[in-house]
Amino acid sequence: MKISILDWTTVTSGDISQDIFEEFGDVRCFELCSNELAAEQIGDADIVLCNKVLITEDVMNQCKNLKYIGLFATGYNNIDLAAASKRGITVCNAGSYSTYAVAQQTFAYILDYCNRISEYDSFVKNDGWLNSRTFSKFPFRTQELFGKTLSVIGYGAIGRAVAKIADAFGMNVIINTRTMPEDCPYEVVSVEEAFERADFLTVHCPLTDMTAELINEKNLSLMKKTAVVINTARGGITDEAALADALNNGRIAAAYTDVLVTEPMSVDTPLKNAKNCIITPHTAWAPLETRLRLIDIVCSNIRAYLEGRPQNKVN
Repeated sequence: MKISILDWTTVTSGDISQDIFEEFGDVRCFELCSNELAAEQIGDADIVLCNKVLITEDVMNQCKNLKYIGLFATGYNNIDLAAASKRGITVCNAGSYSTYAVAQQTFAYILDYCNRISEYDSFVKNDGWLNSRTFSKFPFRTQELFGKTLSVIGYGAIGRAVAKIADAFGMNVIINTRTMPEDCPYEVVSVEEAFERADFLTVHCPLTDMTAELINEKNLSLMKKTAVVINTARGGITDEAALADALNNGRIAAAYTDVLVTEPMSVDTPLKNAKNCIITPHTAWAPLETRLRLIDIVCSNIRAYLEGRPQNKVN
């Protein structure tokens, strides 16, 4: 069995070895792969593993031995599923590996906004406390989370984990989701109400025709001026120009985003210089424990496929 790994650098910075895949066959590992070289780097492989490389119908036509595509990701929009199905190629993703990490980063953002730790650290190191006349100096406004409303858009594994953490902080949790969840302990509201009532709004839904640019001028106009928007899902869920405009004109208080429409960030990203916009480079999924869990799922998927019982199959 020949295996090609196309974009290993997207999974590890050197802290995970590709040797783990050698139990399945001969491994060819590429740090990165352009879409144009995908067919060449897959070559005569039976199995291809990738994260973001496009595997199109044309690529499949050139790779006659290809039987299995394994994704280092939950999303699979980079794979032509119809073409894969037509050719009998099995496609498997790695779902639910990042639930805890993404929920954690969501609250890292919320706590950063409410507690102003970095600003107070800088204040102290610049002798602000040293020169204080009182034992406690608090020039930066902090907030309690207790009683604040968190709007969670999307109630899958990550949305549920975020809601549970918010519950522990005593927040008022409201949910917007495409389908009515069973046994949901939280109030389910419309999209408009989710934006209107939010002190913090966080999205945990896939990018679809229904969710594309969900964070848009109309919905942002419904929000409180003190509200904070968080996106750890997909960049395309945000109309970046509309969000930048809302931030720059004080229509909302702040935004935190781990994802952008174009990744890596392009020089003309509207959010780059927007007021009170904190951007992280798609790191919510990146703790070592999370990536090791991802690799375990990918290996388990290959093992199940080879045993004739595919799991996490998306086509």
